[in-house]
Amino acid sequence: MRERLLAAEKVTGIQWRDGTLHLLDQRLLPSQEHWLACTDVEDVVKAIQGMAVRGAPAIGISAAYGLVLALRDRLAEDDDWEMALEEDFLALAESRPTAANLFWSLNRMRDRLQRLRPDEDVLAVMEAEAVAIHESDREANLTMAQYGIEQIRRHQGNEQTLLTHGNAGALASGGFGTALGVIRAAFLEGMVERVYVGETRPWLQGSRLTTWELAHEGIPATLCADSAMAHLMKVKGITWVVVGADCIAANGDVASKIGTYQMAVAAMHHGVRFMVVAPSTSIDLNLATGDDIPLEERDADELLDVAASRFAAEVEVFNPVFDVTPADLVDVIVTEKGIVERPDTAKLAQLMCRKRLH
Repeated sequence: MRERLLAAEKVTGIQWRDGTLHLLDQRLLPSQEHWLACTDVEDVVKAIQGMAVRGAPAIGISAAYGLVLALRDRLAEDDDWEMALEEDFLALAESRPTAANLFWSLNRMRDRLQRLRPDEDVLAVMEAEAVAIHESDREANLTMAQYGIEQIRRHQGNEQTLLTHGNAGALASGGFGTALGVIRAAFLEGMVERVYVGETRPWLQGSRLTTWELAHEGIPATLCADSAMAHLMKVKGITWVVVGADCIAANGDVASKIGTYQMAVAAMHHGVRFMVVAPSTSIDLNLATGDDIPLEERDADELLDVAASRFAAEVEVFNPVFDVTPADLVDVIVTEKGIVERPDTAKLAQLMCRKRLH
């Protein structure tokens, strides 16, 4: 199965070449496929904050490469490069507050830096660490895809009608994708009749990105308004909702793209199973519940403007870009370390104790 998944990899959004981070600018898709060349840490911070790259795993990978770029410049400019590098750690950490993978990636890079031996080339070591973070995410995607389709097959069989929200595909990760990776793998196994995609206001990641990825795969897809989700479950025979996550608290509460919570409530009402697919790096055991997850709010113009033209009245705006789905609405969390059904604190703690992939 793994070989078939590798052969099906057709989309990538992150490339590291010749000491430069290349990011497929997701703000311009699907009308333009334009690659940004990030040559310093400021470029990477701007790309993350400005949504040129998004998706928790992709943000974490980009931040790791951003530190390599920062280190290269600090070594050339400053004798006290370690102290100066702390500014770059902080700038990257503050770029998006909700993505747990961002902080995991930065902590891993910091840990490797602290274990540096005197005889090692610091820049070469840190570049290798960033590449390893990228590759480990790609491998995790492939493992999650296999675990996810086992769940779908076990509970429903073939010819599924799936629903997803946001974008948790190759563009949001280092490889095959998380939620969309499971959907792609299920399609390859002949288990998917159709995928319904929520538009995902206000950045329209579903409309612009997920449908673009599905079209590349030749997977039958239907786009629908976010407000049509409950009706869709009622009349279209949806069997699974499959979504990604930006952060998962210790008790299994899931922070994901805004609108996910209401989908989970509707899924529970209609008897539709709800799957969250995310690498273990999205799980933060230091956060007891979803109430402890910092939820990013973005600029009012994202709701007031369309294509840089004001179309709404001048009113106060509430624009959170994530919400929290309580653990009791989640049927299964799929990670590269294994599967947790009906998640709770004990089950997630047990999962995170595993030392290797299972």
